Amino acid sequence: MRETIVAALERNAIKFGDRPAVTYPAGSITLTWAELYQKSASLARHLQSQGIQPGDSVALLIPNRPSFAVALFALFQLGARVVPINVRLTPNEINYILQDSDAVALLCDPGLQETGRQAAQGLNLRLLETVDRLEEAAGAGPAARMEHALKAEDTAEILYTSGTTGKPKGVVLSHGAVHAVAAMFAYEMEIRPDSRMLILMPLTHSAPLNLCLLGATYAGAVSVLGDFTPQNLVQLAAQEKTTHFFGAPVAFLLAAQLPNLTGFDLSSMKYWIYGGAPMSREAVLKVRQILPGQLVSVYGLTEAGPNGVALYPHEHEHKAGSIGRYGTVNSVLRVVDDQGRDVAPGEAGEIIIKCASLMDGYYKNPEATAEALKDGWLYTGDVARVDEDGYLWILDRKKDMIISGGVNIYPKEIEDVLTMHPGIADAAVIGVPHPEWGETVKAVLVAKGAPPSPEEVQAFCGQYLAKFKIPKIIEYVEMIPRNASGKILKHILREQARQAAN
Repeated sequence: MRETIVAALERNAIKFGDRPAVTYPAGSITLTWAELYQKSASLARHLQSQGIQPGDSVALLIPNRPSFAVALFALFQLGARVVPINVRLTPNEINYILQDSDAVALLCDPGLQETGRQAAQGLNLRLLETVDRLEEAAGAGPAARMEHALKAEDTAEILYTSGTTGKPKGVVLSHGAVHAVAAMFAYEMEIRPDSRMLILMPLTHSAPLNLCLLGATYAGAVSVLGDFTPQNLVQLAAQEKTTHFFGAPVAFLLAAQLPNLTGFDLSSMKYWIYGGAPMSREAVLKVRQILPGQLVSVYGLTEAGPNGVALYPHEHEHKAGSIGRYGTVNSVLRVVDDQGRDVAPGEAGEIIIKCASLMDGYYKNPEATAEALKDGWLYTGDVARVDEDGYLWILDRKKDMIISGGVNIYPKEIEDVLTMHPGIADAAVIGVPHPEWGETVKAVLVAKGAPPSPEEVQAFCGQYLAKFKIPKIIEYVEMIPRNASGKILKHILREQARQAAN
């Protein structure tokens, strides 16, 4: 029988009750495993008394605070479906998620209650309250197990994707899948009861949420960072004797540049874990020379979690920029062409995955589910090539690929070159219709100062790119549209280009 996170939480409360589970140094708050279990169990019973039932969708609008963990585990114990919402979203964006997820309640941080009220306008929620008041009302009741018999196939979470190609989609994850993600990640990253993880990114994102949950799997402590600065990062890592840190590569690079870095004892650090973007060999060498501990790159996505693809410490020097090699007994990964055939080394294809942590589908979206899940395989939309040594290299998102004159062009490769230009601060590349070639390459740029001329930009690209990849159209804007996760909203750029053409 597959275990659930709730069972792991109960076990930790018994075996490691006095050990720290969640710490929030900015507020001088620490919850032990016994306290986390007691608080979450009491809150679960109180929410049940307020009409929240197993199978209900309950949204969380809470930043990186211990109260997020209390609410999360309370809803898990209750058997409700957790819908974490990025606190940086606008009320209108939050309203869409509340409607689409069929949320019956919204639990807010006190500082976000007004945002929650605005977002809930026009909705008939059973409950809209701050998690602090709910915890206070729940009191210190007994940490008794809920009557609801939780099963591995029950829905645990509905996580909303970034919505880079349109409206965000709700990824449905079962309790079995959630535990599989945490267990696999904990095994790969050597999480133990004495491990101490530091989380920088919002807990509403799938990767840091998985880190929070993997702490429960093997009783490792999780510290959450409220506001990020490089100084806060290294100070907290030293103070909490952090062993594992997960964040974007830029966080490591900024920390490595601190002039007073040697004043902090980071000897406890084992792994600096990153994902979402590769690190160049130059960046890898810089970080390894300055920061103690080892670098690990992890490939994953909301629909499947981390899935056995990682670039380990000893591989960074000669394979920096790769997402690593595939290799685990719990999942299967292939790179295939449009007919579903495995591609040869060096050829581009789509990554498809089959694993225990796979999503059940997209909530109330059978069309998108059918497109992504085929015969038990998740079609990720990530285009990659496998080199002769078996290492995977991400080329681009399949939906962003440009086809010009029958040739596949990957925008990410061009964007990487454009941002190397000293006069360009940001870049996005899209395909726009062309009467002869089908599509042509357009670059949307943000200049650092005086905009470089199109001719200068094209000449610069010509030093690194084949002629057919060089942008034929160049446009300067003040800002490139991005979502709350920082991903470029290319569907907006394409629509703007379409309207301009008309």
